[in-house]
Amino acid sequence: MTGSAVRPVRVLLVEDQALLRAGLRMVIDSQPDLLVVGEADDGLSGVHQARASAPDLVVMDVQMPVLNGIEATRRIQALPTPPKVVVLTTFDLDEYAVAAIRAGASGFLLKDAPPEEILAALRAVHSGDAVLAPSTTRRLLDQLAPALDPHAVRLMAALTAREREVLIAMARGWRNAEIAQRLNVTEGTVKTHVSQILAKLGAQDRVRAVVLAYEAGVVRPGER
Repeated sequence: MTGSAVRPVRVLLVEDQALLRAGLRMVIDSQPDLLVVGEADDGLSGVHQARASAPDLVVMDVQMPVLNGIEATRRIQALPTPPKVVVLTTFDLDEYAVAAIRAGASGFLLKDAPPEEILAALRAVHSGDAVLAPSTTRRLLDQLAPALDPHAVRLMAALTAREREVLIAMARGWRNAEIAQRLNVTEGTVKTHVSQILAKLGAQDRVRAVVLAYEAGVVRPGER
């Protein structure tokens, strides 16, 4: 048959609570564009599963036996072709989620988030348009150490004035369409700027770019 279906996004669940894991699987597998390809109940098993099943996304708890989600995320990100990691956290100011983002996670979601929000977060992270709009996400980024990182400062020097504007807008949680409207440019131009920003900063996604912006002092905690 022509026009075969697009391969669904492959998701690995790493969560030690069996009931929550089963609920996540049910929600994710109900979508035609998402598919759970593996489960693990501790961080070390999650790393092994990530190697074996080659998922596109990993949904990672932070507090688990054997190996916590922070170290598991760090090890997964060291794989030759690492999947993106979305951190599961109980509280929206969970310090472990901040550490996991530093370890290479591309975003986070709350365990008690409604199903539609979880699905939207997974799709956004997979597409590279990380979930930065909710106030909880911005507050998480605000918890990053305020001390300037010299490496991040040097990276920012490569950005043009317009690219810095776009990066600041990204840190405020604006989507490409909103950035385009506010800066009076086309959405295609914004996408080009975002691609250039990621390339210059060596960032794999928008979350990483925004983290660098905070560490370089381009964006200050509490700024909107």
